[in-house]
Amino acid sequence: MTRPPQASRRSCLAGLALFACVACGAGDAGSAVPTLYFAAIPDQNRTELESKFRLVAEYLERELDVAVEYVPTTSYAASVEAFVNGDVHLAWFGGVTGVQARRRVGGARAIAQGKVDPEYKSYFIANVDSGLDPSEAFPMDLAGRTFTFGSPDSTSGRVMPEFFIRQNGGKAPAEFFATRPNAYSGAHDKTAKLVEAGTYDAGALSYKKYDSMVASGKLDPERCVRVWTTPTYPDYNWTIRPDVDALFESGFTERVQAALVACQDPDVLRALDRPEGLIPAADGDFEAIAETMQAVGL
Repeated sequence: MTRPPQASRRSCLAGLALFACVACGAGDAGSAVPTLYFAAIPDQNRTELESKFRLVAEYLERELDVAVEYVPTTSYAASVEAFVNGDVHLAWFGGVTGVQARRRVGGARAIAQGKVDPEYKSYFIANVDSGLDPSEAFPMDLAGRTFTFGSPDSTSGRVMPEFFIRQNGGKAPAEFFATRPNAYSGAHDKTAKLVEAGTYDAGALSYKKYDSMVASGKLDPERCVRVWTTPTYPDYNWTIRPDVDALFESGFTERVQAALVACQDPDVLRALDRPEGLIPAADGDFEAIAETMQAVGL
């Protein structure tokens, strides 16, 4: 068989390259469109979180007509770093982590929160064998007991409980409790199970996590007793980076906010543990959290 001249061979190779590009063009075109990445503070079991936030990703994909992917993180601090570094564009933060992220990313905005989040609260819980009884007043007989918080950066699992301990007990937790240094379970569900098991006399966690664990049979309220409910404070929020409008399209921030606030999908709202729905949020809603962070040395 006669070999083609060199020029013809170059033309053949160029043609093959063009054909290869066309053949894989659908995938390449799709990858050229940005994906919206979002994270959430790991305030409970990671496997459960991935299952829940997959539903949130699917909902946002339908509403925004862009690819959306949930990015799991290993800690509260890691979720803030992912947001600061631009690895995620959107995050479901607690009150404290939201303040931390917005302080470090100029122009980042809180855009949505649960209807319950402007008046969130924590439960102080105790193992039944500790002898601590439910009370409307702060239980001063917690003094000298072993106690666990959740994550060090958790609004409802550490920062606000510590504030109320200092306010009512007159001492820092390390001086008020027997536990030195302060113990941190890392997540609300872990706090509940450690107290239920008697590993610690008492602890503090999100009221929603305690209530949901009791309702689902994952926690025995006869063994893990709610002994005090804190005053209310603002907490969870969706915070978005300022560069999403340039990455996606003008007005994209408002589209994300509208999609979140308009959500009526019961599965998505249950995944967020916000069956009551979502409402708009603004940075100013969390000024009290910023002040409390300063009061406890964050």
